[in-house]
Amino acid sequence: MSLLDGLRFRMGASPIHRIDPRAKFIMVMTLFSASILFYELPPLMAIFLLQVPILLLGRVAREWIRTLRGGALLALIIFASNLISFYFFQGHILTTEMIELSLSLSLRFLSLMTSFSIFFLTTSPDELSLALEKARVPYEFNFAFITAIRFVPVLAEEAQSILDAQRARGLEVERGSFLARLRNYIPVLLPLIVNSIRRSLELAEAMESRGFGASKRRTNLYELRMKGGDYIVLIISAILLCASMYLKLSGFSTGTVLPPTRIL
Repeated sequence: MSLLDGLRFRMGASPIHRIDPRAKFIMVMTLFSASILFYELPPLMAIFLLQVPILLLGRVAREWIRTLRGGALLALIIFASNLISFYFFQGHILTTEMIELSLSLSLRFLSLMTSFSIFFLTTSPDELSLALEKARVPYEFNFAFITAIRFVPVLAEEAQSILDAQRARGLEVERGSFLARLRNYIPVLLPLIVNSIRRSLELAEAMESRGFGASKRRTNLYELRMKGGDYIVLIISAILLCASMYLKLSGFSTGTVLPPTRIL
């Protein structure tokens, strides 16, 4: 469940928290795009390390480490599945380049996860909703998206609480075959589904009692305004994106190459 902690906003007054969500989104998408552009280990490592000072500046490094710990298993699965695929589809030959490429794909996953953590850990749902309204997103879709962001971490925490309660009653989740383990999760899933349906009904009643959708023109208590620091973030993001594209097109990134530096 710690993987979903990267979607939960942490209140703070750091410089990263104070960045306009529109500028912050461009910054995160720049890091996201740069991670997608490269397959090689050195540039991906540089992009990953570039995000660490941002997390430290936003004072959310501890929450990011928990998210990273939760994503470590998925990164290991990505590494193992790619390495096995390369081994069997490249004539049963294991090379150092296969290992490096598998590590690169795992590091890319961690880098993408980190970029999303930067955004969601330091951007409140209210500010994100205002940013989507500025982008002319219909409020119905806006409200559904923000509600999902709010409740995904809540559901994860509730699922962990139900699991702990069932374990205290003697439920052994980790024992037995694969099918037996799936059946053991039924006492966890059923209360979680019932509570989710109950929560959705309460939310629908609350929306109806407050006249949701009755007025076509909505007003907000706060308005988003770009400041000087936000424009600096946009300029730095544009420079970083252009530099990444230049390095990619100029031949710095050579693509996926698997020469026969054989290990097995």
